[in-house]
Amino acid sequence: MKYLFVSQYFYPEEFRGNDIAFDWAKRGDDVTVITAIPNYPIGTFFKGYGIFKKRKELIHGVKVIRIPVIPRGKGNSIILMLNYFSFAFLASLYAIYLSFRIRFDAVFVQQLSPVTLVFPAVVVKKIQKIPLYVWVLDLWPESLSSAGNVTNKRILNFFENIVRFIYTNSDKILISSKGFESSIIQRGNFENKIYYFPNWVEDVFCESISQSKLPTLPEGFIVMFAGNIGEAQDFENVMKAASLLRDNLDVKFVILGDGRKRGWIDEYCVKNNLKDTVFCLGRFPSLKMPAFFEKADVMLISLKNEPIFNLTLPAKIQAYMASSKPLVGMMNGDGANTIQQAQCGLCGGASDYVALADNIRRLRRMNKIELNKLGQNGKIYSKIHFDKKILLDKLHVEIMQRSNI
Repeated sequence: MKYLFVSQYFYPEEFRGNDIAFDWAKRGDDVTVITAIPNYPIGTFFKGYGIFKKRKELIHGVKVIRIPVIPRGKGNSIILMLNYFSFAFLASLYAIYLSFRIRFDAVFVQQLSPVTLVFPAVVVKKIQKIPLYVWVLDLWPESLSSAGNVTNKRILNFFENIVRFIYTNSDKILISSKGFESSIIQRGNFENKIYYFPNWVEDVFCESISQSKLPTLPEGFIVMFAGNIGEAQDFENVMKAASLLRDNLDVKFVILGDGRKRGWIDEYCVKNNLKDTVFCLGRFPSLKMPAFFEKADVMLISLKNEPIFNLTLPAKIQAYMASSKPLVGMMNGDGANTIQQAQCGLCGGASDYVALADNIRRLRRMNKIELNKLGQNGKIYSKIHFDKKILLDKLHVEIMQRSNI
């Protein structure tokens, strides 16, 4: 197979699409990647990269072509939109050039935000008349309204039309969450195109735990969160639950990661006397996560009560499950259903901080045998449903069959 892989984000940026491209190259396929100069999440070009530096690379057998973009900066919405559209426009121009130089068998897109990053792939699909696979990891325009707080109907309708155009021109629409199906079907007769392809457990959680040196953790019953500390994670209600548990002196919230709400959490803890309950330790490399998770009693996951989040299966669920730790959730939809199906923890509704506090109390009262049973249930479920090799094998067969190879 000769693949064109399109994504605005690629190694050394850390996304699961990297695994797909490297897996295909390992199988002996010819893989070319169109991506941007790496700048996520720091907002500036990674060290060693630039407009005139490392624009073409060979990484683990994958040919990587980096398109110049305006770096995303530190969260300014105008700069971020320029980042998005600079890639969509310049990568589409390059895709035209590439389409007349190299013949591909299929084109695959890792569709995160923004949805416009799919344009270069559509260009190649149209010119070469080859199958287009779009892996939907972020729903648009729902992300724009829920996470981006965009309410302008003209803007939302503009992106609504873009999404319909992309789905119409896709041969397969891969969805990372089963909840995405309803959103996609609302936009057209795309039911036969949908293929469930969830995120998988990252390799680091499948290997033996390294003896990483960690910062000192508090003593007690540790409820641990790891990941982006943003608006979507509903930390306002997580902190309300922490306040309800303040007098349960041995319950400790350990928060790993960074994001827009990190400063807000620090201020909330000072105002509400949570300095002995909530511990924000900052961002750490993913290689250290298994060692951190081993120290936890329960892993926390939460999402706001928004339509898009109710359809989403957060990728961290797979990592939590693979770590053999019980989960405690505050969310609706696919995430809550998965915890229930796996019987790996307790989950209350989105924004229900009272239920979150009660569920943490229930878990705290369980003995080690009961907690270990929940953790093992999650481990088994993740092995059946989220094993990387199984998922990548199925994807490779699906694409080869559809491409008549």
